[in-house]
Amino acid sequence: MVHRYDPPAASVIEVLRLTPRNHEGQYVIGWRIDVSADVRLSAHEDAFGNLTHVFNADGPFDELSVEVDGEVETQNTDGVVRGAVERFPPSMFLRDTPLTQADTAIREFAQTVRAANVGSALAELHGILGRLHDDIACDDGLKGRSTSAAEAFASKQAVPPDLAHIFVGAAHSLGIPARYVSGYFCADEMAARKGGHAWAEAFVPDLGWVGFDPTNGMCPTDAYVRVAIGLDAQGAAPVRGMRYGVSEETHKVAVKVEQ
Repeated sequence: MVHRYDPPAASVIEVLRLTPRNHEGQYVIGWRIDVSADVRLSAHEDAFGNLTHVFNADGPFDELSVEVDGEVETQNTDGVVRGAVERFPPSMFLRDTPLTQADTAIREFAQTVRAANVGSALAELHGILGRLHDDIACDDGLKGRSTSAAEAFASKQAVPPDLAHIFVGAAHSLGIPARYVSGYFCADEMAARKGGHAWAEAFVPDLGWVGFDPTNGMCPTDAYVRVAIGLDAQGAAPVRGMRYGVSEETHKVAVKVEQ
């Protein structure tokens, strides 16, 4: 990831959620973060238990790069998440944000799915998963926009974070705890989308937290690396920061994931 500033920035503070944690089906063999500036990376855990690294870079400088490299061993758990750090009870993840709030159209959509899958939360969630995958086009040309679940659902065009927000909002409207997940996806060479990714998790009685990826229409497999959770994309953002000065910022991000 390369940030460019014009004119040069006086200083920059960034919070990085780029480091995965170990849990059942996921083991981090090695992980490294390098920043081009002479900074000290301070490791912390955020409120949700995500691993974060914070740095303060004093300028002036016109370019700042962050490079991340690592290796993770994964196994397929059929989307079921066990052994992860859980700071809050599932009921915490019934809380809506402006990005996940379901409007009338999403609530009606969720009720239609429930009517076709009476009596099983897991079946309802799979119903939401399948319908979103079939009904909403994933358009990579929309990357970088800031869109709520309601806006994306109405337009029938979305990027993976939008689809995760819609899934979370629909699940909440049915009284099912759900949350946003950021991470990486690596499939075979025929896969349309690889690299940085986003999906959702919902809490299912007797199973616990289960992942659902409406972009690909499936539960996460060993092709997924789970990095951070939050109420929405802002709470699980891989990078958030602030710059000081009057500079304009542009950035370029490249993610390469290999099996």
